Amino acid sequence: MTEKIKKLKEEKNAVILAHYYVPAEVQAVADYIGDSYYLSKKAKETKADIIVFCGVRFMGESAVILNPDKKVLMPDLNADCAMAHMVTEEKIKEMRSKYEDLAVVCYINSTAKIKALCDVCVTSSNAVKIVEKLPNKNIFFVPDKNLGSFVKKQVKDKNIILNDGYCPVHAEITENDVISSKEKHPNAKFLVHPECEEAVVKLSDFTGSTADIINYVSQSEDKEFLIGTEDGVFYELEKENPDKKFYTVREKQVCFDMKLVNLEKLYDILKYEKNEIKLDQEIINAATKPLERMLELTK
Repeated sequence: MTEKIKKLKEEKNAVILAHYYVPAEVQAVADYIGDSYYLSKKAKETKADIIVFCGVRFMGESAVILNPDKKVLMPDLNADCAMAHMVTEEKIKEMRSKYEDLAVVCYINSTAKIKALCDVCVTSSNAVKIVEKLPNKNIFFVPDKNLGSFVKKQVKDKNIILNDGYCPVHAEITENDVISSKEKHPNAKFLVHPECEEAVVKLSDFTGSTADIINYVSQSEDKEFLIGTEDGVFYELEKENPDKKFYTVREKQVCFDMKLVNLEKLYDILKYEKNEIKLDQEIINAATKPLERMLELTK
């Protein structure tokens, strides 16, 4: 199956982008593996005719927004992100009417329609940097309250208003899970994604995006790590650090939407060019600005 996919990819001038959370065998066949920011950048840079995005729907939408002239396919159109739907257009409009000089900062984990109403997009790897650079005093951070809280603690000179969204997978990791896991693995450093609850983040030895966590491990002299994010990241961690041990904090740290992606679906959509993501031109035009601004501010 892997060889068939590689052959099809070359025939059709396609590029395969895979998020760290999709199954290991899909990451193994991808041209680029990364977090949301890295993959957005690669989608923008590609010269391929077809972009195959192995991830959840908002990622495919972002690729379409950044590449409106290219065909963007997804192995499973049902692979979605619950957090992406945890803020409404009405809420954003309400906040704009309530606060003067408001910047709506949108985590990339959001729908295209929400992006179209925002001033700038961010990812977990660049959110602090971008919010610091904004001229606005008032910031409405959507949709994730936990990443917003993480940014708020580091950017103290702005009034950061939080939305009530969250990632179910990261929110399931509790303070007690961490304490229990630390007792089982006393020599392990605890590395956590900022989508986790504040009480969990406080217990970490390091907090950062998925890519930041991988970089931290690669540069660390420690040999054992507790990982507070989706378990798909273990593929890259173990590949890059075969001499180190990794443990989940709780038994299941799984995004079932990400796991809907598999090699059979990837082959099928490449062969028949199915599951194309399509967006209204009006949405593309409006949502391009916050995504382009993110890429510009992160340079």
